[in-house]
Formats: sequence, C-alpha cells, structure tokens
Amino acid sequence: MIKKINNVAVIGSGTMGNGIAHSFAQNKFKVSLIDISDESLRNAIITITKNLDRQVSKGMITLEDKEMTLKNITCFTDLEKGVKNVDLVVEAASENLAIKLKIFQDLDRFTMPETILASNTSSISITKIASVTQKPDKVIGMHFMNPVPVMKLVEVIRGYATSDEITNTIMDLSKTLGKIPVEVNDYPGFVANRILMPMINEAIYTLYEGVAGVEEIDTVMKLGMAHPMGPLQLADFIGLDVCLSILQVLNEGFGNPKYAACPLLVNMVNAGNKGVKSGEGFYNYTHGTKDLVVAEKFR
Repeated sequence: MIKKINNVAVIGSGTMGNGIAHSFAQNKFKVSLIDISDESLRNAIITITKNLDRQVSKGMITLEDKEMTLKNITCFTDLEKGVKNVDLVVEAASENLAIKLKIFQDLDRFTMPETILASNTSSISITKIASVTQKPDKVIGMHFMNPVPVMKLVEVIRGYATSDEITNTIMDLSKTLGKIPVEVNDYPGFVANRILMPMINEAIYTLYEGVAGVEEIDTVMKLGMAHPMGPLQLADFIGLDVCLSILQVLNEGFGNPKYAACPLLVNMVNAGNKGVKSGEGFYNYTHGTKDLVVAEKFR
C-alpha cells in the first residue's frame, strides 16, 4: 500500500528546510513552513524566491511555475497550527538530539494518528527519534542532500519499527519529487556520512599534520579522484559544526577511534569558524562562494 500525500509540513527554514519546502511546493504539494521566528521565515522565502528566479533565468521553469510554487507555501511560527491536518512532516531543525526529541514528542501530540513523521537528520538514529512517539512505525528518515532543489539523492532511513507501508510511501514520494531514493538501515551515519565524514576528517588531518595545504589537498581530490569539490571546501559548505556533530555521533555509536574528530576541526568550530555560514572556514567567503580564497590562517 502507498499512502496518499497532499499536505506537507517542513520544520526549520534554514538551508535544508527552505530547500525541502521549495522542492515539495514546486511539485504541487501544499507546504506549511515552520520556524520559531518570523525573520527566519522571511529570509527563507527570500532564498526560495532567488532560487526560483535562477531556475526561471535558466529556462528550467516558467514564471507561472514560480508563482505557483510560492503560493503553495504558507509560513507558521506556531508548530501546532503548522502541522494541523498534514499528511507528512519533514523535520529539518538543528542536528541536535535533544532538539529533535522534543520536536517529535510535540509532533506526536499535535499530528493526526496517520501522519508520517520524517526527519532530515544526517546521522542521528531514527529508531531513537521514533522511541519518543506513540507511532514508531510511522517514523522514518528522509535525508536530502544540499542544495535540495538540485541534488537527486534522498537517503530513506528505515528505523527499527518503520513499517513497509511507510517505507514504500516515502520511496514513491521521493520519486514524485524527481529524486532518486535509496533505502538504508538505521545505523550511525547511515551510508552517505559514514563514508563521507571519515574522508573529510582525514583531509583535515592531512592539513593539520602539514602534509599539504588547503588548496593542494582539494586539488588532488578534484583532479585525481574526479570529485567535483574538494573535501575541505565541501566541509565548509556542509558546515564544520555539522561535520563535527556527525563525527561525534559516529564515534559514540561505533566506539571506534577512527571516527574521532581531528583537533583542528574541534578548534575551528570552537573559534566560530564554521565555513560558509560564518564567512570563514578553510576558505574565506567574505566576497561570496564563487572565487575560492584560502583563509589567511592556512596561507
């Protein structure tokens, strides 16, 4: 069986949340975009509008498509109102276990019994998230990639109690969004970040130990391994704080020292250098992200 999805709520209007809302709304779903502040929601709509304008300029969508997409999004600062009568909730809040558990406890009270609860978490256990609800069979991971409107992959993470019906529904729904879903089981880091984060961490160690510089490390991986973006630049785009959080989940989940975060990464996050979001990480983004400028500390 496949459940019919018409109305979707997205919790969190940051980079991932506004991208997820954009993708659903563009594919004719009614979307409730929820955040704690009006300012965050205004910024999200500005971002979505800019991204739609870019699609229009490239001939990917029409002006009518743009207007339809924006009309399909309604903003809320009240969680209970935002999730009323929706068929699916996609949580895209901070990658913090305590925050996610509180959200899912509230969702369990505020949503209909049949509403599917999905998390866009990049590493936190779906089984653990589901354990604070009364319907763990309807809790699932829906891990989109950044930038959401562009990237095709959706990791569909099946928790210990997630039902076949819900898994099939989310796999089918992902295809409706023009994505390619891949079903994975619920273990720390899933597939994408279990493989990606140790590579990024090793790249940071390579810099930390003085083997090569920032630009040299990224160039080797781009030209030698055909990666479109070097691991240090990619870490900046993901957010160094997010990378650190995922590595901590992997380290705790597997108890294996190979997942221990490089001290340089820890220091950079503690210093507030989190990559693109803060304006500086391994590169400096004061003048935007198109021209790569190595951060002064690493020159």
